[in-house]
Amino acid sequence: MRVLVTGGAGFIGSHIVTSLRLAGHEPVVLDALLPSAHPTAPDPQGVEFLHADIRDAASVRAALHGVDAVCHQAAMVGLGKDFADAPAYVGCNDLGTAVLLAGMAEAGVRRLVLAGSMVVYGEGRYECPLHGLVRPGPRRREDLAAGSFEPRCPACGSEPAPGLVGEDAPADPRNVYAATKLMQEHLAAAWARAVSATAVSLRYHNVYGPGMPRDTPYAGVASLFRSALARGDAPRVFEDGGQRRDFVHVRDVAAANVIALEAAGSLPTGALTAYNTGSGDPHTVGEMAAALARAHGGEQPVVTGEFRLGDVRHITADSSRLRRELGWRPEVGFAEGMAEFARAGQRASAAVGG
Repeated sequence: MRVLVTGGAGFIGSHIVTSLRLAGHEPVVLDALLPSAHPTAPDPQGVEFLHADIRDAASVRAALHGVDAVCHQAAMVGLGKDFADAPAYVGCNDLGTAVLLAGMAEAGVRRLVLAGSMVVYGEGRYECPLHGLVRPGPRRREDLAAGSFEPRCPACGSEPAPGLVGEDAPADPRNVYAATKLMQEHLAAAWARAVSATAVSLRYHNVYGPGMPRDTPYAGVASLFRSALARGDAPRVFEDGGQRRDFVHVRDVAAANVIALEAAGSLPTGALTAYNTGSGDPHTVGEMAAALARAHGGEQPVVTGEFRLGDVRHITADSSRLRRELGWRPEVGFAEGMAEFARAGQRASAAVGG
């Protein structure tokens, strides 16, 4: 297949390009090379490359020429600096997706794999011993400031036990980035219905691995910890470090994209199918920081008690649907992946001056 990879020069996108080539496909890269992610122009590594913004309809039409499928990775990620970033997130993520889908409708391209995110769920799955499955509301600033980080059962106020979230869980985005990722799915579903196409959303959990950007306001927690260690500093762990996450290696995520692209022809048309994409081996943020520090030989993490109001406490995936229906299996274990990441290079970022 000839596959357009939007954002294909980025962290995850570049790994997908490599996996596509190894699988015998022909990737075509469209990337805006935004300064926040690319202070210097990356090497396109012998693939067809179009330097353009996903919001430019003429560039999208040109990029879609002769394409069989699209792997849509282009997005502004992370929580950002503050709510002033909202227009940029909506522009990059939602307007960009709308322009891409309109171009696909016109070009007759009917196969899409979208970079989704676990952030669409908000807080994860919780079970109260008295009230069963419950959906805690957003955590209050005053509770967080007092060091009370665990969500509470809305019925009795007890601490419910966190569990694995399935794809059928209600969406509950709790920050601007999360809202834009959910809107991407809604747009893709509407496109699939309108043109009888196939759309897949791979809801990534916490992706990490070689080539991850250095620390910026838009970086993930693994990148922030790795960057601190590279500077000789201790990783700073927010809250009490007990936040549960599913850390999944970027090569496994790239493999999931290739499998989904290849399988899309046999999936239902006229709808979007969502798949959680996680390792299935949850760990706390504190455990991840400690594993990185040990493997790097650097300063041990410092638990700060700081918090960000848009963060959720626990969110871990049930990725069994992706395994069962498409046959995907993650291959990089937590210890192995963190040991590799502790030694691997990172991408320069504008925030650290290259």
